[in-house]
Amino acid sequence: MYDETRYQVGTENRETSLAACLTGVYWWMTFALVVSGLTAYMVGTSEELAKIFVKNPGVFLVLAIVEIVMVIGITAGINKLSAATATALFILYAAINGLTLSVIFLAYTLGSIAVTFAVTAGTFGTMAVIGTVTKKDLTSFGNLMLMALLGLIIASIVNLFWTNEILYWICTYAGVLIFVGLTAYDAQKIKKMYQEAGTANAETNRKIAVLGALSLYLDFVNLLLYLLRIFGRRR
Repeated sequence: MYDETRYQVGTENRETSLAACLTGVYWWMTFALVVSGLTAYMVGTSEELAKIFVKNPGVFLVLAIVEIVMVIGITAGINKLSAATATALFILYAAINGLTLSVIFLAYTLGSIAVTFAVTAGTFGTMAVIGTVTKKDLTSFGNLMLMALLGLIIASIVNLFWTNEILYWICTYAGVLIFVGLTAYDAQKIKKMYQEAGTANAETNRKIAVLGALSLYLDFVNLLLYLLRIFGRRR
């Protein structure tokens, strides 16, 4: 079990405290992925629950909007929220996202989802380590990835109406590259956030952990979804 008391900076040197903070980030991210995964599996493999999404696409749309609002709310309001509230909202978001992710169990075989998850975990882990240990400043690279992400969103929306297969695959491979890059960038950004916080207290460090976990969680889930387009075997 993750021990939050290790965040106390006054009793440990900065390097050990940074390691404890990063442990918190990945613990909360992993916990959120487990919550999402279990929720998605239970809903996606239940005929009755799955029908709710298949027959009522408006439900999916409402949940998607709620997710966007929650991400913006947590990110923008992190300084005003208590660490406990931010954590609770993050886990609630993970559960709601699990509901929307349940459709992958309707679209893809369980075996291909498992294989793609393993590929995603390996890719994500490699890039997270690179982003954490590299001495090169990835700020400019990250900004480039964010601009590319904006372009990807616009292109994806356009293709909802155009339904061009070539653009679909361009967006797919671009999405993989963008979220691979963002993983490294976000991993380094979390490290910088902790270092810039100075001798922060446990409350502040917990907020950093939650915010960092949310960023990496989004990178992981989006990378998984784009890789599923490539490796997933449709039912």
